[in-house]
Amino acid sequence: MARGSTYKEAGVDIGLKQSLVPLFRRLASRTGGAHVLAGVGGFGALIGLNGHKMREPVLVAGTDGVGTKLKVAVMARRHDTVGIDCVAMCVNDIICSAARPLFFLDYIGIGKLNRRIALELVKGVAAGCAQAGASLVGGETAQMPGLYGDGEYDLVGFAVGIVERDQIPDPRRLEAGDVLVGLASSGLHSNGFSLARRVLLERAGLKLSRRVPELKCTLAEELLRPTRIYARVAIDLFRKFGLKALANITGGGVIENLPRVLPPRLQARIARGSWPVPPIFDLIARLGGVSQHEMDRAFNNGIGMVGIFAAGDVDRALDHLRRSRIPAYVIGELRGGKRGVSIG
Repeated sequence: MARGSTYKEAGVDIGLKQSLVPLFRRLASRTGGAHVLAGVGGFGALIGLNGHKMREPVLVAGTDGVGTKLKVAVMARRHDTVGIDCVAMCVNDIICSAARPLFFLDYIGIGKLNRRIALELVKGVAAGCAQAGASLVGGETAQMPGLYGDGEYDLVGFAVGIVERDQIPDPRRLEAGDVLVGLASSGLHSNGFSLARRVLLERAGLKLSRRVPELKCTLAEELLRPTRIYARVAIDLFRKFGLKALANITGGGVIENLPRVLPPRLQARIARGSWPVPPIFDLIARLGGVSQHEMDRAFNNGIGMVGIFAAGDVDRALDHLRRSRIPAYVIGELRGGKRGVSIG
């Protein structure tokens, strides 16, 4: 009689997945931010809200993934930073509503489960949660042989934060003359990688292991530099330093993202050259012949967040950002006009 087939032979190793759960639970236990009643390992995470002394608490949720930056991680065989990206892409969205991050869940979809890769990914997620002040409360690791190629995976996440209703930014409070402050990015963050890979790896034929003089590091180190998480400083800026609105500069660049926090009657005027552009962006533009307009649409160009302040609050805010070791620059102002962004 022929031996029966097994799930493991089909490419799904249940035993390996179960052996990782205690390790994931240990990593999650080092993160804090929410009152976790039950986290990793159950059918659902239980989060208590009774510890928040708020009149009208509002939950703010966001979900996102790392995108094709993961292709670079797979090629470089380095998976320790993209978990931070995953947290950042979710958390940096919800803080634009002045929310304090509470908890985070991750999802890993992978062809064949690899212990080292899975641990590196979750370690990165836990590190990102620690930076954001959020609890890692659960996740899912789905083995799907045949759907993902050898060594390939996807990494996405889901974040929830909390804010008092009357502290949610209101676009109607913005006025002509309000000042735009750009908070520096750490590099490409996690956007525009389809274009970046096409230009740098395919068209220019650069190797990830190659040290690039203008970058002062290898190409892999630059491309895998994790997305900056702005959660802690954003909370302070909203509560203590007069921040009126905050825009996360992700896919679509400043052109598409900044108008999302503006009222119909105001336009953002940005002065090009008012902040230093990291060399990676110049390298992509030069090697790929990418127009300035396309660079503005695809990348953050060195600005990860744009905060809007009344003119009288700018100096205090800039001083706080300097103390928080986040470079920041006055990059423009709001003026009357049709909602949009003008860069010149």
